[in-house]
Amino acid sequence: MKGIFLGRKEVIDTVYLESTKNMLRENIDIDTEYTLPTDEIYSNAELLSDIDVVFSSWGMPPPDGTAVSKLFPKLKAIYYAAGSVQTFAGPFFENGVKIYSAWAANGVPVAEYTVAQIILANKGFFWSSRYQSVGNRERALEKRADIKGNFNSRVGLIGVGMIGSLVAEMLKSYRLEVLAFDPFLSDERAKKLDVKKASLEEIFSSCGTVSNHLADNDQTAGMLNGKLFDRMSDTATFINTGRGRQVDEKALAEFMEKHPFATALLDVTFPEPPEENSPLYTLSNVILSPHIAGSIGNEVSRMGEYMTEEFLRVQKGEKPLYEVKPEMLKTMA
Repeated sequence: MKGIFLGRKEVIDTVYLESTKNMLRENIDIDTEYTLPTDEIYSNAELLSDIDVVFSSWGMPPPDGTAVSKLFPKLKAIYYAAGSVQTFAGPFFENGVKIYSAWAANGVPVAEYTVAQIILANKGFFWSSRYQSVGNRERALEKRADIKGNFNSRVGLIGVGMIGSLVAEMLKSYRLEVLAFDPFLSDERAKKLDVKKASLEEIFSSCGTVSNHLADNDQTAGMLNGKLFDRMSDTATFINTGRGRQVDEKALAEFMEKHPFATALLDVTFPEPPEENSPLYTLSNVILSPHIAGSIGNEVSRMGEYMTEEFLRVQKGEKPLYEVKPEMLKTMA
């Protein structure tokens, strides 16, 4: 069985550490010192013609179905050491290629990042520190009576896929009432996660902190709109570590402008970064971060480990943990 690394070498070498590569070398015919750049796949058809397994990460190319069958005639599986496979999976599925993704590994830091923001938001940290840091203590304490804290407070999760589920699991450490919107969430799953199924309207009306984890597809684009934001309290916090196009950012900016004690924490926007004249840059209660919730630094090597372990699991004939099925693309963020 032959394998190859496909992508940007600097990414591959960061995600797949030497210890991980050693494990692969012992179990598959692969040159761990070589990575085929994604923009060179069409000029390397001969090299790819006998490849059974691809190991990749961010930057996986999205060839069309015809190209897949010509370039990868023997390809059986892709082990993708990153999160969502939305951008490239379709043509490979059409050609019978199995895809495994480290979305669970990439979801851990996103969930940790989100939970940290939720806990701080419930304490009124973002708006109170905004005023305290410029010496306006009176303004910083003005809405103190509205601070709910992290005991018996309501938090809303929009989307309960991999990351939303991890957030729900982590929030079990706190005594919070978690409301969740997800058309695919079963009663059994909701009970296991200790969340209450709710409509978008109920979540935006009754939760002091709302966090978006919707899948990124045409059905969810623009779903979070002005009618929903207008239901939020004037000290509410909206968190987005999902995808930017699910949010009507013009309506969100208008709400934030009218409610200076509300807060928007946006790790993602649409487009990304926002356009030069976007009001998101000028509103003091909108905090933008450069898409850092996902795996960065040492965290990225966890994804390489997940995919190497998954490959070994499959080779032993054991049940895979992280296989992506075509139907899962509907709910994968």
